Amino acid sequence: MQKIYLDNAATTKVSNEVLTEMLECYGDTFGNPSSIHSFGREASALVDKARDRVASLINAERGEIYFTSGGTESNNWAIVGLALANRAKGNHIITSAIEHKSVLEACKRLERLGFEVTYLPVDKTGLVDIAKLLHFITHKTILVSIMAANNEVGTIQNLKAISKIAHEKGVIFHTDAISAVGNFKIDVKDLEVDALSISAHKFNGPKGVGALYVKKGVKIDNLIVGGEQEKGKRGGTLNVPQIVGFGKACEILQENYIIDCKKTKYLRDYFVNTLEKEIPNITINGHLHQKTPQIASVSFNNIDAEALLCLLDLAGIAVSTGAACDAGSVEPSHVLLAMGKSIEEAQSTIRFSFGTNNTKEEIDYVVAELKKDVERLRSISPLKAKK
Repeated sequence: MQKIYLDNAATTKVSNEVLTEMLECYGDTFGNPSSIHSFGREASALVDKARDRVASLINAERGEIYFTSGGTESNNWAIVGLALANRAKGNHIITSAIEHKSVLEACKRLERLGFEVTYLPVDKTGLVDIAKLLHFITHKTILVSIMAANNEVGTIQNLKAISKIAHEKGVIFHTDAISAVGNFKIDVKDLEVDALSISAHKFNGPKGVGALYVKKGVKIDNLIVGGEQEKGKRGGTLNVPQIVGFGKACEILQENYIIDCKKTKYLRDYFVNTLEKEIPNITINGHLHQKTPQIASVSFNNIDAEALLCLLDLAGIAVSTGAACDAGSVEPSHVLLAMGKSIEEAQSTIRFSFGTNNTKEEIDYVVAELKKDVERLRSISPLKAKK
């Protein structure tokens, strides 16, 4: 049985080039980069090189990049750190209803600390209502956090417009770009963002490492204390192998992202077009055009997505029913519900996410398996598919 991986939005395979550079850090270059002796200096030089690579990818400065343990930490640090550091100016935060749980839960934490949070609605394609953003910004608003691209449906937000509105009101703007970096070009200067979250494992880097970009001059409180690492902003011994792998992944991505994005978009579009021809009563979720090239979120009417996922898994096909962080949750996707989907529609949805290692032949196999499994499940469903 062949095995086909179509869950690249959850995580990607570490590339051989990345792994090679990481392995060197487990050998002779094992020093603590905070140590002043030669072993430490060698490790520190590797960290500096990686920091330059990350900064170059998003057009930032080296001193604006802070390494973290991954996207969840980056988002938590951004939301909590920016809010606490700027509390003297106000206590109001604006985010959207479809953010990653690491943003939403951080906002809930701040609500328990006395902050007020507005959760902006989105339209049926997943786009934030810009008029609502204008309406809810007040003199007490200190932070707007809107994700660059949604991790479940792929919809890309109008970041430049959101950033402009926030800055015209003197408000800090953070974006969770974890599902965006690797899928389209991110330039922090062009987008005029004040803070941005990124995670290595979304583009063939290692798990357990990410970064938070903080624009020079923007105030942010520490999330982790007890050490002087990262210019005193984030305590803890740096994970040199992971950071080195992160940097290499950024370098490879910067060189190849145009070609890679074209390939994943071709595969995604071929999958969607073939699926629509072969299987009736399905809905493709997200914006028609303004979306990342890797994701296809599909609702199969009158199908339980968990059952379909299990059948696909038995056939060697790996997909997901939504965000990887929600694995095991019995609750329907908060993203799909916010987009106006019913609970039944949300629970009939599967996310397929493509990578450069996938092939057209694999997609043909997946569609054929889907057709067979959907027909089987619909034949035993208490709700008959609409004709």
